[in-house]
Amino acid sequence: MCDLANVVVNFAFSGQGQLALWVGLSTLVPLFLVLFGGLYLFVLPYATRWRSR
Repeated sequence: MCDLANVVVNFAFSGQGQLALWVGLSTLVPLFLVLFGGLYLFVLPYATRWRSR
């Protein structure tokens, strides 16, 4: 839902001429949260095996 809101805000502001920097960067925040969450879930099985040794 947050990603959809960011896309709508991006399109709304892009129609007004120059796109503000904060509008463009605001779309990256949820993407980085998903990236770090995915990396954590990817490394988690390997970390538990490493700790059990």
